[in-house]
Amino acid sequence: MNLSSNSVVYWGTGRRKTSVARVRVIPGSGEITINGRSGDNYLNYNPAYLVAVKAPLKTLGLSQEYDLLVNVRGGGLTGQADAIKQGTARALCELSLENRKSLKAEGHLSRDPRAKERRKYGLKKARKAPQFSKR
Repeated sequence: MNLSSNSVVYWGTGRRKTSVARVRVIPGSGEITINGRSGDNYLNYNPAYLVAVKAPLKTLGLSQEYDLLVNVRGGGLTGQADAIKQGTARALCELSLENRKSLKAEGHLSRDPRAKERRKYGLKKARKAPQFSKR
């Protein structure tokens, strides 16, 4: 993947749990690079993560037309894969406004609000109470 000065680059940022992904969408052949490594290698060849990352491109039928250059930080692979998915979808919205409708219908533009619940004092975990003893 070569990034020449005359190629058009589309940016998008995605977030999920504690992960933040900055995604660049570049005209190319469908190659995915995450933090300088191939997408397959970075995501441990896990099919669920690979499907999630490629989902916005597949929705628009652009799987073989654009390369993804991703910088992702924080969280684990699940959060990172979903952050990349959202960042890719946002970048593809910049490509064309018609893309937004189909991406939104598939749920690729929505931020998943679920995150780890904080631990409360007096409890062992977020909701787990200490063992009760009658005597």
